[in-house]
Amino acid sequence: MAAVVSKTIELCKVAVVASKPILNNVQYYARVELVPPKVSDIPAIKNGIAKLINGVKTGAYLNVTVREAVLNTLVTTEVLCWFFVGECIGKRHLIGYNV
Repeated sequence: MAAVVSKTIELCKVAVVASKPILNNVQYYARVELVPPKVSDIPAIKNGIAKLINGVKTGAYLNVTVREAVLNTLVTTEVLCWFFVGECIGKRHLIGYNV
């Protein structure tokens, strides 16, 4: 039994050492990418929304390459899947709400 415990402790130490660089990388990107927008970012957000609306009105979305269209479709699918996963987590059920 002591051998199993010592092997488990040794394995945990190796896992911690191996995962530190990966976790540092995740922490860096989380601090950069997951911050809420600042007040100084609001004009850029408004300009982006205006460009999006203007592109829809003028039909600029029809002038994309097949590669860009596939990438846009994949991103949209990913966002929708995360939305539905979040809904399932929030409901704590796959189907319907527990009323």
